Amino acid sequence: MGKIRCVAIDPWRWKIPKEGQMRTDGLIYASEDMLSLIMQDQSAQQVANVATLPGIVGYSMAMPDIHQGYGFPIGGVAAFDLKEGVVSPGGVGYDINCGVRLMTTHLTRKDLSEEKIKALVDALFENVPSGVGSSRKDFSLSQGELKNVLAEGARWAVQKGFGKEQDLDHIEEGGRIPWADPDKVSSKALERGKSQLGTLGSGNHFIELGFVEEIYDEKVAKIFGLFPDQLTVFVHTGSRGLGHQVCDDFIAILLKSIQKYGIDLPDRQLCCAPISSPEGKAYLGAMGAAANFAFANRQMISHWVTETFEKFFKIPAERLGLSLLYDIAHNIAKIEHHLVGDKEIEVCVHRKGATRSFGPGREEIPAVYRSVGQPVLIPGDMGRYSYVLVGTDRAMKETFGSTCHGAGRVLSRHQAIKASKGRSISQELAQHGIYVRGASKETIKEEMPEAYKDVSKVVEVVHNAGISRKVARLRPVGVMKG
Repeated sequence: MGKIRCVAIDPWRWKIPKEGQMRTDGLIYASEDMLSLIMQDQSAQQVANVATLPGIVGYSMAMPDIHQGYGFPIGGVAAFDLKEGVVSPGGVGYDINCGVRLMTTHLTRKDLSEEKIKALVDALFENVPSGVGSSRKDFSLSQGELKNVLAEGARWAVQKGFGKEQDLDHIEEGGRIPWADPDKVSSKALERGKSQLGTLGSGNHFIELGFVEEIYDEKVAKIFGLFPDQLTVFVHTGSRGLGHQVCDDFIAILLKSIQKYGIDLPDRQLCCAPISSPEGKAYLGAMGAAANFAFANRQMISHWVTETFEKFFKIPAERLGLSLLYDIAHNIAKIEHHLVGDKEIEVCVHRKGATRSFGPGREEIPAVYRSVGQPVLIPGDMGRYSYVLVGTDRAMKETFGSTCHGAGRVLSRHQAIKASKGRSISQELAQHGIYVRGASKETIKEEMPEAYKDVSKVVEVVHNAGISRKVARLRPVGVMKG
């Protein structure tokens, strides 16, 4: 395949015309300025590579937070026919069901002084383990009980007293992938996961205190329970070492599958297997189990966030108004019904660094939000802002109900550490009214704001393209980083 060529469809959409082995066109959502940055790495080439996979339905797509990943770009979306198509670990990523949840409160900005914000972040840091290899000293699972987690997801956590039954209505898929198969998860993956449930982990994972700074759509914001100056809590994490090991295990298995099934690939990182094959079914079962671990993980962290708030304010959670707005996955492959042309079909949608953005009326959306569409949560970097969007009908027609997931990196972790030499990122953020507590100084350097695109520009693209719509902007004031 030659040099990647992008053709403007409109100011927000760029087509990579089908050529060579490509079975369909590529489609990148970006502004012109963003596209020039995207073309500096291999992510556009990866969009074209994904378009060569058997059974792909519609475009091979990428969201404006796209950057180079393993096989698929991060920010990639692709759907595959269940009979002819394939499933690929590279289309999900190593951190299976890395996702984000947003909790809201009745508290407002005036209820928290700068000193109180610092103290609350410190209290969260003490109560939620974070950092590389972190585990809970007060909580560990037997292998049998861990398999129950992998089968039941967030429902297991609620049944054990971590949260409330109504939380499940506000989690994508009700917090449980029904076709998960814990028996397809290796003993090594189980060993890595047994002491990590309820832990934040490292890298870009975080708990963030913020305030609603601006409302763009008052009607939808009211339905979502958002109001100006409201205190909010983001929790961003995934399936920890267990999910990473599942990905590792199946990359090795599926590298052999491409030979077995005669699948010709432009990049071995796209290793895959037919969805209907034993290997494909095994990966989906193990991936679903890891996704359930992640749903349970965020549910349990929310429980400890709630516990921390109650102790800190000495007020019950109900009076604080602490509740779950929504929880979404952004590294996952799922079997979904979508309208393709004039026919509704089942497809396996890979979203890697991309968020579900279902429009009004879909039964998968909680009843309380169904009239307006699914809440879409877009965290930014720790120095600027995050967004709440809502899913749209256009996304259902154009992107299999998908949109962006965050800001998207522009500097690798190594580049960020190099760029931060001689600087105190924590002090710089403090000057902007943001208190940061990290498991290590290296983590804070790796996650410096300049390591990411400006999330407002990412959000403008998807908003103007009509695949999700702005509802509210949140500004961070306190961040706990893994």
